[in-house]
Amino acid sequence: MFGRLDHHPDFPSHYVTPRNVDIWLPPGYRGAGANRFPVLYMHDGQNLFDPKTSFMGVDWGVDEAMLRLIAEGQVRGAIIVGIWNTAKRFQEYLPNKLFETSRETAMKIRIEAKYHDKPISDDYLRFVVEELKPFVDRNYQTMSGRSNTFMMGSSMGGLVSLYALCEYPQVFGGAGCLSTHWPAVDGILIGYLERTLPKPGAHKVYFDYGTETLDVSYEGYQRQVDDVMQATGYVKGREWITQKFEGAEHSERSWRERVHIPLIFFFGKEPA
Repeated sequence: MFGRLDHHPDFPSHYVTPRNVDIWLPPGYRGAGANRFPVLYMHDGQNLFDPKTSFMGVDWGVDEAMLRLIAEGQVRGAIIVGIWNTAKRFQEYLPNKLFETSRETAMKIRIEAKYHDKPISDDYLRFVVEELKPFVDRNYQTMSGRSNTFMMGSSMGGLVSLYALCEYPQVFGGAGCLSTHWPAVDGILIGYLERTLPKPGAHKVYFDYGTETLDVSYEGYQRQVDDVMQATGYVKGREWITQKFEGAEHSERSWRERVHIPLIFFFGKEPA
């Protein structure tokens, strides 16, 4: 049992720099007919499928995880869209709308001085929602509605996935946030989430973190986010999951070992 990987080099955009896009199609996909599939949009796409293009030579193996879960009957097959990052990765993944008060503006000035650029995640998400998703829905057999459209990433990719859910709750039915790099928005995220997190009932959110390397600093932030999830009314275990992985580091190797968990959470088959 195998899937198929379509590579779209230099995918154009009016909003952001062109970049490669990989689209993985599950077994059973035929390119025509009645079968349609949910879609998972993932950031840092060069790290997902091929160790030769991945950072440090280890990929997520998300296609292998999906194949195994399909074979075991645990999930529906899903299309996975891998969006490669660019030299402006940090700016594209840093949420724009967190910087609205004077305190937040001061942080924005420091970030712009460090990176010689401003956050452009609103432009990045417009690219995904207004250009990439319509292309995928036109050219592939997708289930295009919110309940079958998800976004996932790690580190800054986790941060922008949560931001996408808040900014486009009508588009995305869930966000997967692995080893979310909360320190990038130190102290300013909670108020934004309290204002904009979608009401429970139509969305799923997955969080996790390790305890080594960069992840060692994440637990305190994650607990604050969990408090917001609970206060908003998300039912833990059904609409929202947070998991801690002792000894796990901040790397593709670690995310590879646990990517099956959010895949089951988003695409798991209902009990017969």
